[in-house]
This record gives sequence, structure tokens and C-alpha cells, in this order.
Amino acid sequence: MNEAIITLKAGKERPVLRFHPWIFSGAIATASAQPDDGDVVTVVDSRGTFLGRGHFQNGSISVRILSFTDTPVNQQFWSNRIAAAFEQRKTMGFPSKNTNCFRLIHGEGDGLPGLIIDIYAHVAVVQCHSVGMYRSRAMISEALMQHGKGILEAVFDKSAESLGLSEGNGFLYGKTEAVEVLENGYLFKIDFERGQKTGFFLDQRDNRDLLAKYSSGKRVLNTFCYTGGFSVYALGAGAKLVHSVDASKKAIDLCNLNVELNPTFEGEHLAFTADVPEWLKTCTDKYDVIILDPPAFAKHQEARHRAVQAYKRLNLAAMKAIDSGGILFTFSCSQVVDRDLFRHTITAASIESGRRISVLHQLTQPADHPVSIYHPEGEYLKGLVLLIH
Repeated sequence: MNEAIITLKAGKERPVLRFHPWIFSGAIATASAQPDDGDVVTVVDSRGTFLGRGHFQNGSISVRILSFTDTPVNQQFWSNRIAAAFEQRKTMGFPSKNTNCFRLIHGEGDGLPGLIIDIYAHVAVVQCHSVGMYRSRAMISEALMQHGKGILEAVFDKSAESLGLSEGNGFLYGKTEAVEVLENGYLFKIDFERGQKTGFFLDQRDNRDLLAKYSSGKRVLNTFCYTGGFSVYALGAGAKLVHSVDASKKAIDLCNLNVELNPTFEGEHLAFTADVPEWLKTCTDKYDVIILDPPAFAKHQEARHRAVQAYKRLNLAAMKAIDSGGILFTFSCSQVVDRDLFRHTITAASIESGRRISVLHQLTQPADHPVSIYHPEGEYLKGLVLLIH
């Protein structure tokens, strides 16, 4: 089947020439044929000059560019891209003797919009966020097994939730049970089949490591703890008390399990299934370190104002619950709340708290979650470490 040719309106080629990978529906002048969702299409400018090749999908973002060169999107294409990603992760130090879980493909940051691949020991977990990527799963799986020899034994597809599909998730290659992985020497059990995202929040690895430097001998509150990543690091660094709070009983069970997997901890750990804002309102304990790592409060522009207000209330409550000289790690993973807006929101909460507050660190996602310089929208994780007097 010949690829449909998408012709852009005059002047609309400029973002593509600057390597931005999205083509919006309003930029399209004509199509040589009506492509189906997920079809590979060729994009040309108003004079017919080749611009790129990518996946088509009806909607605001009509084409996600996979290649800015005239290269066919076939098995060789996927094999080359996956091989290049493995090589790039090797230069970042993944995998290593202390860490065998990492992100292999991070969407636009790796030139593959709509695709996430996380490696958990011997399992690759694929998550597709576009129909085109979903239809490419067989070739992606083949490429993973070609270039994951000695590393991978199974490929698990977890696209159903992100695409709203009814057929569910499942293995594309091989089969294995939930796995245990190492991150900076700590053990974690990964439920990639039923857990959030691909099973673990790999994007907080470096920030968890930073938390450890502030945790020795401290009383630590880890809110929205999920499976207890920050809790494990705090205990490993010698925290004398860690409270883990999450609204999900299943998350709390996994958190407790992960603490038990690392049996050398001496500090006390208590986990609570509770609504975090309510917990912060009613708790009488004072903490030396608090972590606020909530889920995305806004996934689209229309929800941004409500999200900002929620972040402000949450941070204000934490500022009231922390002891003098305490450290607050606060994060947002809402893509529509950019770095400046997040900082302004935290500043507003600080003013209302009436406390003297200093910024110690400005945090983001790690190297295996790269951001294309031409696609700043890919920088989704923002964080601040605050000293509160």
C-alpha cells in the first residue's frame, strides 16, 4: 500500500524544519488519500519538498514525525532505532551492577513520539500512546529481542490503559512473573501488569538518591508514596522514622513489601492508607523531611487553574506540617504546568505560610528520560527542594 502524502500549507513547514515532531491538523492543506489512524504518511511542504515521515492520527496532532530523512519505516528502521537507544543508555551507565531498571525509549526525546519502553531486569515493558505505535508493536518487539540479547527474556505490552482499549494488556514475547529489580542497590518488586505507568516511577531515581543525603537521623513523611521508592531510600540512608501515605491500599501493600525486601533498615517504617490532603490537615506529628510527589493534577489546559490551586493547598499544608529547619521535596508531573508556573505556585504557598523559605535544588527528570531541545513539551517533571525555617 502506498503511503498517503500530506501536503502542508505554505509557511507551516517552519516548525518541521526546526525538527518539532508534531504536525497539527490546521497546518495540513491536502492529503493524496485519506489515511487510517496509525498509517505511516509522508509529509511535504507546499512545493512538494520532503519534510518527514510519521504516524497519522485523526485529532489535533495529526502527524507525529518518526524520521526527518527519507527513510522507510520498516523492520530495519525499528531495529536501528532500538539498537541506538541501547547504545545511548550504555553511555549513561545502564544497566549496571547496582541498577538494572531504566527507560530505553522516551517518546519525542528519543525521536519516537508516542512510544515508551522501560527495562526491568530481563523484561521490556512497552507502552504506546498513539495508534501508530500500537500497530507497530510486533516490529518493536522483534527489534527489542534482536538487540536485547543477554538482557531481555520477555516483552510486555501495556498500551490498553493509555489508549482506552478494551482488549487489555499482555505479553508480546515470552512470559514471566512480576520481577524484582535493583535501583542504586535497593531492591524493588515491579508489578508491570497491574501497577501504575509501566510499574515504577523510574523518573525519580536521581531525586530519590538526593533525598537520601537529607534523611539520616530524620523523621520523614513520604506522601503519594505509591510503591515506596522515596521511603526505601530514606530508610537506607538512616532515617529514624518514615511514614508512607497513599490513598491506594494496593500501593501501600507494595510499599511495605519493598521495605521488607531490604532487610537491613534500622529505622521505623509505618504505612497508612489515607487521603494525603486530609492526612496533612489532621496529622499532629512534625516532620524533618516531607516528600510531595502527587499524580498529575492536570492533563489538559482546561484543568490547569484547578491544578495550580490544588498544588498551592497541598504545599501550604506541608509547610505547616514541617519542623523548623525542615526540608520539603515538592514535585509536579503535570505537563501543562510548566516550570515557571510551578515555581510561582510554590512561591504563593510560601507567602501564605508566613515562613522563611529557601530553594536548595531545582529538580527534573533523569538522563534516560531525555528532552528534545526542539520539543520542550517533553520536560514534564519539575521539582524543588526547599529549606523551611
